[in-house]
Order: sequence, then structure tokens, then C-alpha cells
Amino acid sequence: MPIPRIRTICCIGAGYVGGPTMAVIADKCPQIQVNVVDLNQSRIDAWNSKDLTQLPIYEPGLDEVIKRTRGRNLNFSVDINEAIANADIVFISVNTPTKNKGLGAGQASDLRWVEACARQVAQYSQGHTIVVEKSTLPVRTAATIKAILEAAQEAKETTKNISRTFSVVSNPEFLAEGSAIKDLEIPDRVLIGGSDPNAIEALASIYSHWVPTKKILRTNLWSSELSKLTANAFLAQRISSINSVAAICEVTGADVREVAIAIGTDSRIGNQFLNSGPGFGGSCFQKDILNLVYLCHHFGLPEVASYWEGVVLINSWQKKRIAKLVVHKLFGTVSGKRLAILGFAFKANTNDTREAASIQISKDLLEEGAHLAIYDPQVKEDRIASDLQQQPGFPSTWEAPEKNTQFYSEGIWVSCNSVAEAVEGSDAVIILTEWEEFRSVDWNNLATFMRKPAWVFDTRSIINVDSVITSGLRLWRIGDGES
Repeated sequence: MPIPRIRTICCIGAGYVGGPTMAVIADKCPQIQVNVVDLNQSRIDAWNSKDLTQLPIYEPGLDEVIKRTRGRNLNFSVDINEAIANADIVFISVNTPTKNKGLGAGQASDLRWVEACARQVAQYSQGHTIVVEKSTLPVRTAATIKAILEAAQEAKETTKNISRTFSVVSNPEFLAEGSAIKDLEIPDRVLIGGSDPNAIEALASIYSHWVPTKKILRTNLWSSELSKLTANAFLAQRISSINSVAAICEVTGADVREVAIAIGTDSRIGNQFLNSGPGFGGSCFQKDILNLVYLCHHFGLPEVASYWEGVVLINSWQKKRIAKLVVHKLFGTVSGKRLAILGFAFKANTNDTREAASIQISKDLLEEGAHLAIYDPQVKEDRIASDLQQQPGFPSTWEAPEKNTQFYSEGIWVSCNSVAEAVEGSDAVIILTEWEEFRSVDWNNLATFMRKPAWVFDTRSIINVDSVITSGLRLWRIGDGES
């Protein structure tokens, strides 16, 4: 059988992976029609918005790629069945969250949407279809997809209906949110796993339009699936490791930034992912590690499971540690005190808040009765409300706790439109996301609007220490403590 020629692509799932990935493929392969489909009409409407600032995902450079491709060979719609029927290759790029109930709850991935996609592909595809696992999936998920597709294939053959054949390949994404377009255009590697050489080469032929041949790696299905989980586990492990070292630095007088430079110059270690912070977030790290933990238990490797579980435990501890530290520094109570939260996204240059450290830290401070004034340049109020499971509510005019009896002990929050608005009247500023605009804040000016003694808690090591000190504010910085 010759290598299939790819003329039309269908991607099921218009989220953080599917949208940007398909946009770049369409940009690099103008001869291929790319159809991105999703059940969520409002999300599709946002992708089709004439106002490119209203795209459902914020990624630097994404708007320009969409501008070049949308309406040319990139289309967004809810016509899933039609897109499948017309496709030579179908990417499954749907959400695979951690199960919250049932077998494996808290660790295993919920694959209901992956299975639903496989059944839909089995029903509506025409001729030979290459099915690509793009979502992050546990090892051997391809076997489930294959079983569903093969059952449909046998049923059609039995009834002498339209012939439908399938090949399944794994093509995990290795995107860092905030730099996804760059990662897609200049990838470290493209990984394709499968057992059908022609299907592998058909997919490789797409990427070869812009990715050097030596960067397109070919493996078996199971190695490809496991590589994605392992990559995220290793990256998360480094973050938890440096965060644990940061806590040691704070009590010994060492500076975690200096330690990171010292160990990062070792070629065996390298200098990536050695920035301490409030804890890792995003859609993949915790989910993938917990999935790995579940698999280890399933295959009788409890010691390995415990090792990886420790990475998640340190991350959870780090978030709790920072919230407790803020309360401790503010004389043991934040009840009724206004705290400015700068940054809610899990990292800069994205509007994604999934598993963001800001959520747990904010919830803990709200539990203590704090009044939070939250500002993030890309995260909208409704997203914050959903994450905090609490609607915004603030007095029309904020007053200090001793004057504010109505809201004294109730944890409340409000979304702000600027740094200055969030900081005004606050007892402390807590920097949780490393947005560029937070690096150049005029602390001398902001200090005049804060209630003394006022604190700055820098969990990202991004501010100018001298400017904070000379403004008369007290400073705590992760990894070296109080200045």
C-alpha cells in the first residue's frame, strides 16, 4: 500500500493544543485543507471572530497565523461528522482530565471524550483514515482506539457497506504555553509512534514541510505515549526540586538564584527549569504525573509510584507554604485586609489558569478572610470566578478592617483592570505570575497608596529589589526570604 497523500485534515478539539497546532500546519502547508471542529459553539465563534483579540486562546503570534490562514485553508466549525467524512487524517485533540470519581479517581485520566471521538470517527469516516492521538494519553490508550475502529471496520465489511480502514498513530504535543507558536514552528522534535509505516510517513510528510528530517523521530506506539508523560514528569520534577531547595535557602541564608546558576552551569544538569516559584500549574504536569502514578500502581510498581507522587506533594506543599507565609508576615491574620494579587494565569503569556498556583493560594487567603484585589492582563473575571468557585463581591468603597465591620471576616475578591487599581489601599502585593509589566512597576509611586507597614511578596523573583527597599516597603522574595 503506498503512502497516503494527505489533502484534508480534521482536528477534533479546538482547545489549547488543537487550535494553535492546526493553525501552524495550515500556515506551513497551504495545499492542505485543515478543519478544526468542536462541540462548543461559543468557542468556535470565538475562533471565527473578526476581532483577533477575542480568540479563545492567548498565545503570542497566534493572531498573525490565524489572520494568514483562516478562510484560506483553515476552518473552524461544529460540523464534526462532515469534517470526519472528508478527512484523510483525523487528529484527536480533546481534553483528558484526571478522573474525579470511580476507578482511579484522583490519578487516572478520564478518557470518555477520546472514546467518543473514536466511535464518531468509526461511524463517519470514509475509505482509509489515519487517526492521530494528539491528546496527552496514558500508555496503551491506542489499543482502545484500535479496538473501537477495528470493530467498526469488521461490521462494515460484514454488511458489505462502504469500506473503512484505519491506522492509529501517536503524535504527542510538546508545547509550552506562552511560546506555543515558536515551539510549533521551531520544534525540538516531532515524535510519531505507530505500527503502520505508511501512516507514520504520511504524517511525517506533513511536518517535513518545515521541520528538518533529523528532528522527526519515529517510535512504536507505546514508546510515543510514554514519552509524553515522562517528559512532563521530568520537567515537573525539576520545578519541585528547585522549590524544595528554595525553602532550604530561606532558612539558611543562601540565595536560590545563586544556587541555580551554580548547578545550572554543570553540563550534566543544564540551566532550564531552575527558576523557583509558587508551584507548577497548567493542564499537563500534575495530570500526567498522577497518570504515571496510577500506571505504576496498576503494573505493580508501588515504589516507582511513590517516587513520582512525591513531586506532586512538594508542589502542593509549596502553594500552601506561600499562603501561610503571607498570613504569618501580616501579623498572623489577613482577615479584612486588602491583598493585591498580581497575576492569575499559571505562567506569563497565556490566559490558561488550569492548576495555577494562584487558585490554591487565593482560596487559602480567602479562607483566612482576606479581601483580594486580583489583576491579570489576560485572565477574565468569569474565569477567576469559576476557578475560585466564588463570585466577586467587594464594598463599593474599601475601608481598613478596623472601619469595615460588614466585611471584616468574610473572604471576598474583586477583579481589577490595572496594577494601580489592585494595589491601592492594600496591605500587601503578592506577585504570582511573571508578566513582563510586573517587572517595571514604579514601587515608589505605588507605596504611597498602600497601608503601612506594607509588604511585597515576590514568588517569581522578577522585581527590582533595590526599588522596593528604597520605597519603604517590606520585601519577601522566594528563595532568600526577607530583605
